[in-house]
Amino acid sequence: MSREWSQSLESVILGRRTVHAFETAKVSDDLIERAIDVACWAPNHFLTEPWKYYLLSDKPKAQIIDMNYRENLTNKGARFAEVKKNRWQAVPGWLVITSKKSANEKEEQENYAACCCAAQNLMLFLWTKGVGVKWTTGSIIETSDFANIVGFTMSAEKPIGMFWYGYPESIGKQFRQPLKNVLLKV
Repeated sequence: MSREWSQSLESVILGRRTVHAFETAKVSDDLIERAIDVACWAPNHFLTEPWKYYLLSDKPKAQIIDMNYRENLTNKGARFAEVKKNRWQAVPGWLVITSKKSANEKEEQENYAACCCAAQNLMLFLWTKGVGVKWTTGSIIETSDFANIVGFTMSAEKPIGMFWYGYPESIGKQFRQPLKNVLLKV
């Protein structure tokens, strides 16, 4: 059975969901590399191409899980830390995306926005291939320990998130506000 879903762009955008539970099957690195190649076609002001992608192997994943476990153990207790650890260990694929920093605040903001567009491209492309993604952030990705594990320097790059991916075990339902609540005609 093919995992690829043939869909129109509209149905891909409307159908994509954040995936919280994944099957254990691994997604091929070739597919992830293709998704990254496609993601890099995001709009970016002055063609700065500010993104970097870090495809994590088992060792850095384990180090990040351990770092998060210790933080949760200290701040939220053993039960919470263990649940979170088990959940993170079950995620088959990990990718980190960073944005190039700039001394110019406007350029840095534009770089971050471009990376968010690239992240959306990545998630939409993977969705058409039957792969779900969870874009996760949090205090852990803002630490120098995290940067050291992944292999970037905080002075040069800003993490925009960890992207957990895999074949969905389940797909949740979501809803959005009606258009009349978000569209203002002035």
